[in-house]
Formats: sequence, structure tokens, C-alpha cells
Amino acid sequence: MTSPHLALPIDETSAAHLARQHLTMRLVDTADAADHTAWSDAVTRGFLGPAAPADQTEARRAHVLDDRLVGVYDETSAVPAEPVASTHCWPAELTLPGGHAVSSWAISGVTVSQTHRRRGIARQLLEAELRTASALGLPIAMLTVSESTIYSRFGFSPAAFARDLTISTRRVRWTGPRTTGRIHHVTPDQLRHDGHAVVERVRALRAGEVSHPADGNLWLRRIGLGIGDDNAKNLRLVRHDDGDGVPQGFAVYQLVENEADFTDHTLRLHTLVAATPDAYAALWRFVLEMDLVSTVTAHLRPVDEPLRWLIDDFRAVHVDEVDHLWVRVLDVPAALSARTYATSGRVVVRVTDDLGFATGTYAVEVDDDGRAAVSATDGAPDATVGVNAVGSLLLGGVSARTLQAAGGVTGDAERLDELFRSPVEPFLSFWF
Repeated sequence: MTSPHLALPIDETSAAHLARQHLTMRLVDTADAADHTAWSDAVTRGFLGPAAPADQTEARRAHVLDDRLVGVYDETSAVPAEPVASTHCWPAELTLPGGHAVSSWAISGVTVSQTHRRRGIARQLLEAELRTASALGLPIAMLTVSESTIYSRFGFSPAAFARDLTISTRRVRWTGPRTTGRIHHVTPDQLRHDGHAVVERVRALRAGEVSHPADGNLWLRRIGLGIGDDNAKNLRLVRHDDGDGVPQGFAVYQLVENEADFTDHTLRLHTLVAATPDAYAALWRFVLEMDLVSTVTAHLRPVDEPLRWLIDDFRAVHVDEVDHLWVRVLDVPAALSARTYATSGRVVVRVTDDLGFATGTYAVEVDDDGRAAVSATDGAPDATVGVNAVGSLLLGGVSARTLQAAGGVTGDAERLDELFRSPVEPFLSFWF
């Protein structure tokens, strides 16, 4: 049975607009190896990557057979079979505050060839994806971005942030708790299922996390099983088991030698996922106390990372914060009613949206359990919120007062914060 997102025709509005430039926008036939290869080569070029060997491209095709790939083609180009622009989308579960997940439209692989820039192609692609998501009944679109100046014009806004850490390990002494259980060195194949089970447990509790199946490339590349990953051979993997032998966390890292001083290695921590405080502390202590290592770098860590409270020198950890997950709300009642709220109460919100998807005035009525009924209303709004701000508020990690200072919210920001703020910072632990 064909998935709804594959059966849906190409967006007519954007296709017609591009046709006026003699460009053809169409779905890529993933069952056709040649069609997929041409699209894949264009995407790789768009992200400045080297050309992939044919066998790797073919192997990757198995992972996108149920994804919606779109290409824009120029019949007058030297290689007309290769698209000049692309998107890669699929439905995925996004966890919201309270542990409730909502099916959302994940957008990736957005490229426009340097030969076809400044022609409005990206706009047509992105607006097409928003209309596609809306037609599928998906209330949210989301993406992680390589260029942060592009997507706000389409209603996206940062909703989950991440931090990159640099730790001088010779300055720190562990002051955190003693832990139980055991750490094992494991192979990627051993971690393939045990690790994914841990990821799924954590995903259910952390707003901002996005589902990715155990047999999908998004998960496999995290543990060194990604197709054509030249760095995989450098990865080392450890797993933490509790006292009963149940896997509760894992870490993936690599060691980089300083050729001038063998005692001065850098440990690059790619992933550390823990389902329990004990596993979290044990894995971080393992990393920080590694012999012959003077520096640990950790990419994509949560904003509320407890690490600095587990060591004696707070300033030994240098922090760089980055925007990571961007969210775009398409259906306000469906999106806002899918999460839980900090307290009971009622607020009427007017939402403005230049593209029209979310425009309206909505009453948000939260019961004593933190669940909301959201409906359109003719009542006077307590606050007016741009659709970008709605995306930032949704996961509970950005305050309405901050957005008010930036002009994205007017009216009663304090009431919005009472309802929307979450005690757990949203976080997404990988790129897509």
C-alpha cells in the first residue's frame, strides 16, 4: 500500500510558477535507480560533498524508498536528468512537552544549484512542502538548518537550541555521584538495537526529539554504520548497563592524536545518550577521566546539560550555543492541543501568518491535568503572536517575554509564559 505522502501529487501552485521559468518540478521515482542517482548526486553537490561511488548511492536508495524526494529540472542544462534543486521529506514523530508526540513533516536536503540562484526556486520548493504537509493533515513542519537566514521568511523559528562544549580535562576533578553498573566497549552491531531502545526511551521524555527508525540511516550513521562513512573506522563505542545488566546509556567518540605530544589527545564526543542519571554520570566520568586526553569536545549537547555541576571547575567547560531545530506551525489547534501545559488557565491568542496557514484567533483552555482544548474564537485576544513565535513557544524553550522584546509577541506575554514554559529544555540530539 502506497504511503499518503508518496501518493500525493506534486504541488500545483509551485510547479506552475516554476514552469513559467521553463523549469519542471516533479517527484523523484525512488524505484528508478538512475532517477535516484541523479537526484542524489545533485544533493551531494549542493552540500559541497564529494561524488559518492555508485554502490554507495545505490545502497542509500534503500533508505529513502518511503521518503518523498522532489527535484526541479532544467531541460536546457547540460545534464537535464540531474535536478537543479531538491527537497527530501518524510513524516516523523516530534515529541512535545509532556511526552506527547505529534506526526510532523521533516524537511531535509534543501538545495539549489549555484547556477540557478536568485530565481525564487527555494521559495517555491519550501512553500510547496508547507502546502504538502497541510494537505497531509500534518500540523507541524520542522527542519535543522545549515543556513539560519533563510527559513524565518517561511514561518520557521528556532524552537530547540543546542550547545557545543570544549572541556579542559586536566583542570577538572569529578565531584559527581558514585555510580553503579558497568561500562562495556561494544561494536556498532551490538549497539544497533540496544542503543536504539535507549534512544526511544529518552525521546519519549524530551520535547524536541524526533523519531528515527532502527533500520534507518539517521540512526545507523550515529553509531558508525552509515553508508560510505569514512570516519566510521575511527569511532569507539561504549555502553552502560545497570546493576541488573540492562543497557541504560551509550557514548560514541573518537580520539585525535597530537603528533607533538602523545599525552595530549583530543576526545571528540559525538553522542552520549542516557536513560538514567546513573548512566549519565558514569558515561561522562568515563569520558572525562580518559588517559592521555587533555581536551574533550562534545557536539550537540542539551542547553540544560548537568555536566558542570558534576565537576569542580565550572570554568573548565567552554560553551557555544547554536540554534538547532526550527519549527513551523501549520495547524494551530492541532499543534497546541497535542502538548501539555505548566498550569491550568485560559488564553486567547491571535496568530498572524503571511502565508495564511495558521492565521486566526484561538482560545486555549487548559485543564487541571495540563491538557488543552484549542478552538477558533471571535473573542478579543489576550496576545497577538506571529507564526514564527508560535513555533518557538510550542516546545516550551523560548519565553514569550523574550519574543515580545523582539516584536514577535504583543499583549499578555506573562500569561503565555505561565502556560507554555516547560521545566525541561527542548533538545534534538542529531541532524536531519
